[in-house]
Amino acid sequence: MSSIVTLTMNPAIDVSTSADHVAPVHKLRCGAGRRDPGGGGINVARVASRLGAEVTAVYPVGGFMGQLLNRMIDAEGLKSIAIPVLGEARMDFTVLDKTTGEQYRFVMPGPELREAEWMACLKALAGLGARPDIICASGSLPPGVPDDVYARVAGIARDGGAKLVLDTSGAPLVAALEARVYLIKPSLRELRELMGEPLDGQASLIGACRSLIGRGFTELVALTLGADGALLVTAGGAWRAPALPIQPVSTVGAGDSFLGAMVWALASKMSLEDCFRYGVAGGSAAVLAPGTGLGRPQDVRRLLEQVTVESVPD
Repeated sequence: MSSIVTLTMNPAIDVSTSADHVAPVHKLRCGAGRRDPGGGGINVARVASRLGAEVTAVYPVGGFMGQLLNRMIDAEGLKSIAIPVLGEARMDFTVLDKTTGEQYRFVMPGPELREAEWMACLKALAGLGARPDIICASGSLPPGVPDDVYARVAGIARDGGAKLVLDTSGAPLVAALEARVYLIKPSLRELRELMGEPLDGQASLIGACRSLIGRGFTELVALTLGADGALLVTAGGAWRAPALPIQPVSTVGAGDSFLGAMVWALASKMSLEDCFRYGVAGGSAAVLAPGTGLGRPQDVRRLLEQVTVESVPD
């Protein structure tokens, strides 16, 4: 199996709980909470590792919350390279309104990183003794980190002969595409923002993905569509997978779980269609878990049999 390294520039501890009803002003009496290690790349690493991948998580971390985050990652059995920083690791908070079934997500910006700190993350990637086959960079950037940091990661991947899988949005995504990546995984909202178009309908979605591929920005686009499933687009083909009929427990981390399962399948050298199928199963498995529990291997493999992948004719 190919080796995987994930990069999480803005790791977090994800706290989740529930309340009978979410309302302003009043004290909200919450149920028992849970804490999970979080941040895009860390979540990808958790899922890929559970499925059997050889994966190492690289992330900057500091403060009391950082110590707790390190212990939680160690408890997952993940290999990691934690880059010490001065700032306190962030904590994100999700509350389930039990009356409406809606989730409310409160996401903190993260600590401001100094240049020496974010550069240390890049040096850790470039200085790995055993070069990875796949680098997966995922998540937002904390204050102080320049928008071109993922473009720099693309250069490190290219120099080391690795494939860069990227899940981010906005200016960092635009800069990275200019440097060229192997695969991006936008949501529908993120693709619309990237293209500056409404993109209504399957043909327009595939056309937008193909335009990114045709301009040499990426080789693959895995587009997650929420309740409408997902699309995988390459230069020569497109595949559609409808969403599975699942009553969600929590949608937090579903996109990360999709990517974690897909990256594991890529590392296992499966066909692109099967990699996509695993991604859909991984994202579906995540919504069965509370908080940021992410997809469990037994759920991923059980749901895999229910995933239908259809080729979309040109």
